[in-house]
Amino acid sequence: MAAVFDRPSLLQRTLPLFQGFDGPLAFAVFMLASAGLLIMYSSGFDHGTRFSDHGRNMLIAGAIMFVVAQVPPQRLMTLAVPLYIVGVGLLIAVAVFGITKKGARRWLYVGVVIQPSEIMKIAMPMMLAWWFQKREGQLRALDFIVAALLLLVPVALIMKQPDLGTALLVLAAGLAVIFFAGISWKLIAPPVLLGLVGIALLVVFEPKLCADGYRWLVLHDYQQQRICTLLDPTRDPLGKGFHIIQGMIAIGSGGLFGKGFMAGTQTHLEFIPERTTDFIFAAYSEEFGLVGTLALIAAFIFLILRGLAIALDAPTLFARLLGGALTMIFFTYAFVNMGMVSGILPVVGVPLPFISYGGTAMVTLGLALGILMSIARSKRLVQT
Repeated sequence: MAAVFDRPSLLQRTLPLFQGFDGPLAFAVFMLASAGLLIMYSSGFDHGTRFSDHGRNMLIAGAIMFVVAQVPPQRLMTLAVPLYIVGVGLLIAVAVFGITKKGARRWLYVGVVIQPSEIMKIAMPMMLAWWFQKREGQLRALDFIVAALLLLVPVALIMKQPDLGTALLVLAAGLAVIFFAGISWKLIAPPVLLGLVGIALLVVFEPKLCADGYRWLVLHDYQQQRICTLLDPTRDPLGKGFHIIQGMIAIGSGGLFGKGFMAGTQTHLEFIPERTTDFIFAAYSEEFGLVGTLALIAAFIFLILRGLAIALDAPTLFARLLGGALTMIFFTYAFVNMGMVSGILPVVGVPLPFISYGGTAMVTLGLALGILMSIARSKRLVQT
């Protein structure tokens, strides 16, 4: 009988906390985090504590992921509406009395300085997933219109700051939920075709539209300049086009196998701007070449496919929509960052997940991973 009252060991008490964790997803994150630490050590060699800070941020994100993974998706669903309301309220507060830095009003002081737009990267897909869960089985066109309005309010407030990168990520997360909810292709096709026509006209009339003194009514000056620079970075090679040109040079000079770890000349001679943040992909490609770049892309593809598989197997509509949208956030982060560094997309402030330096973005990624782990965990616990 004594064995019945034996105190369980520490391992026996903590093991249930890891039960149901998704091994393949954790492996993909581990590989990307390892690549991030490796290139951060090289590119941040003269940036003081960038490497150690990057490692600390990863540990914080890992801890957040572990804690959030313990919260069932049903509990997360109850937080969707309050989190969305708080996020929109903070965005309005930023517009009224936010802190302005470098011409942008994006921050708010509430004892500490915060960037409320980061909250919406998670709150937005949670809110829309909650909305469609409540309307499950009786979806109408009006429900998608309401979802679009819920999405456009925070996106418009973020664009006003202005913060094109974050607005793009929030918009992509919201559109992913709407798409996965089953919106008709008849509603998707018109804006897509309109966008393609707009791009074609922009390319054709680029000399006139990008001429000095010509202003686009719907964009800020710096946003217009980024698009014009994308179309022709040689227009200002030592100014606005410098980032794109140096990024492409670094990627191309890496060749097939790269110049080797700590041997990137564009990186270590400081030709690559923002080489530890937005343009770290250029530093990575220079040192590890095409082979290393393809391996990095393969790791991201594996992460995205695994996230979609978890979403597809989720037990509720809320979990499926939220899991799919959060997975597409990883896709948007990676695609936009690699695209802008490679010169196929305008330069926006979007980091490369687990690779770029940045504490706020890492916390957001930790939250997203924690929710995905929670969805996977809930499904496995139900099965067992």
